[in-house]
Amino acid sequence: MTHPFFDLHTHGFLRVAVAAPHVAVADPAANAARTLEMARRVEAQGVSLALFPELGLSSYAIDDLLHQQSLLAAVEAALADIAEASRDMNLLLALGAPLRWRGRLYNCAVLMLRGKILAVTPKSYLPNYREFYERRHFASGCFVAQAQIEVAGQSAPFGSDILLRARDMPGFVLHAEICEDLWVPVPPSTRAALAGATVLLNLSASNAIVGKSDRRQMLCASHSARCLAAYLYSASGQGESTTDLAWDGEAMVYEMGTALAKAPRFSDEPQLVVTDIDLGRLTAERLRQGTFGDCADVELKGAQFREIPFELRPSRADLGFLRAIPRFPFVPDDEERLAELCFEAVNIQAHGLQQRLRASKIDKIVIGVSGGLDSTHALLVAVTAMEAMGLPRRNILAYTLPAFATTERTKSNAWALMTALRVTAQELNISPACEQMLADIGHPAALGEPLYDATYENVQAGARTSLLFRLANRNNALVLGTGDLSELALGWCTYGVGDQMSHYNVNASVPKTLIQHLIRWCARDARFGLDTVEVLLDILATEISPELVPGAQPQCTEDFVGPYALQDFNLYYTTRYGFAPSKIAFLAMHAWGDSDAGAWPSVVPPDRRVAYDLRTIKHWLRVFLRRFFETSQFKRTAMPNGPKVSSGGSLSPRGDWRAPSDSSATAWLADLDAIP
Repeated sequence: MTHPFFDLHTHGFLRVAVAAPHVAVADPAANAARTLEMARRVEAQGVSLALFPELGLSSYAIDDLLHQQSLLAAVEAALADIAEASRDMNLLLALGAPLRWRGRLYNCAVLMLRGKILAVTPKSYLPNYREFYERRHFASGCFVAQAQIEVAGQSAPFGSDILLRARDMPGFVLHAEICEDLWVPVPPSTRAALAGATVLLNLSASNAIVGKSDRRQMLCASHSARCLAAYLYSASGQGESTTDLAWDGEAMVYEMGTALAKAPRFSDEPQLVVTDIDLGRLTAERLRQGTFGDCADVELKGAQFREIPFELRPSRADLGFLRAIPRFPFVPDDEERLAELCFEAVNIQAHGLQQRLRASKIDKIVIGVSGGLDSTHALLVAVTAMEAMGLPRRNILAYTLPAFATTERTKSNAWALMTALRVTAQELNISPACEQMLADIGHPAALGEPLYDATYENVQAGARTSLLFRLANRNNALVLGTGDLSELALGWCTYGVGDQMSHYNVNASVPKTLIQHLIRWCARDARFGLDTVEVLLDILATEISPELVPGAQPQCTEDFVGPYALQDFNLYYTTRYGFAPSKIAFLAMHAWGDSDAGAWPSVVPPDRRVAYDLRTIKHWLRVFLRRFFETSQFKRTAMPNGPKVSSGGSLSPRGDWRAPSDSSATAWLADLDAIP
């Protein structure tokens, strides 16, 4: 496990900690000892950055004691003690301390690494309302720039214009602000993020009042989302003075709007949260979101930041992984959020279809129903659209088109579903048309030879294409596509009606894993009537098969293209963030390596809760890379219209994904080959 692949830093992750230690009021020596104790704990866990609360060395609510020379001298002595004790610690500390500069007192963040004070940042915005009166004690650091400060026997850069950049950890650029700085309309960290900071720190005291925690979390979440950054927040906890206030010790880490870690509030124990933030995700998103850079061009005119370089020297070992990676990135783990997403997805699809019907002045739909997942969900969307438009369900002309390898189970499910939904249903056996076409082109199968090649398989799609389009012509109807995002990504879609060609495809940006959850949601709530529930559940329980080759055992699609759960995982991180295959495999290893670990959405049946080892992950990732980058783009270039549904994006050439049809996967495969 010493291979670089197993080291989280190789893949752009940084281990961070947020601490809310017990505070000793106006006792810097005791606070320094507690700080060092927690620092040693997190260093042993491979943490590279540890954040402590505002004025953590002196304590916050000590009023005019902040102007006592003995206290201020004790703070500097405490900083010197921490510097000496941390010389051998490979840990960047962010400490809160009151410091003197040019005859004034500042509320400061002290950034220290291996005993050296790298920089000191003063608080910019000093609250002086309600219970706060910081201006009585401190000067604002808003206009302090390009300065130096002497502290604890060291000289360090001082000002609100400082960024710390790690030379040996790409994407790690640090900025610190203090408490109230986050609550103003334009926090200092906003411009710092625009200038390149990816990790934003907030050393806070922040007393507890009813409802304030929700506001803090909202601010941290929204600010990290807007700044495309990680935001670390630490508030004072147990031991702080309660003369007129109380404290809850809130410690949390957010990344691009998502909570990665939170400490319990009002704990009797010192609080410490440790997690791994994804610097690669932050830099990838900034690269992709051009308006972020445009905003920097506008807002940073005249704003100058000093970049202080440093060597992080992160541990190069297998430290494990302290971050939850969802197995189904297109599907929320939370059941309430999943229900909301399903509601949104179906309505997005149905509203897109309604508009296409209105614009075309067409009130009928032709759809092929196979008894499989994709056509089932497309049919449910069609029913939703028709009802919203006040049109009868009989305007949906549904056809089941059995051929050489259609099973009785899928055909009966197709009939059961069409009947339960009360659409216009008909069966057209396309075997004779397929046999005639095979005979016309001289295929051996027409003479009884069992040659089940691509010609044999695709003649069935060709027959369905011809029938459905002609039926649409005859009935002045629109052909509804059924092929999904996963099939488009893997090229597992015949150039014919349903999979690839149609007048409108409602499933084009819905991955297979999400379609399964959408159907299960419809069944669970009996959204289309109680008589649809049993058939929908049986469709979900049926193995996914193209049903193209006859035989006692139906073909299994996942034997050819891989488990859809894994391939949807690969698709998400390839298209959403552009991650390298090695990073995707690292994430998959931690998401899928143990079937008993972590949360499973309740809609995933126990028999589908499987694990995949690294060898299996690599194998199917190789299949994905070859099919996605080398063999399938020409099909996506010719995609019909359809609404974007998933947060993971779409593969429409008019939308999220534009790529050449003749690319090579060599660079991606080379990265994959480096995985042990």
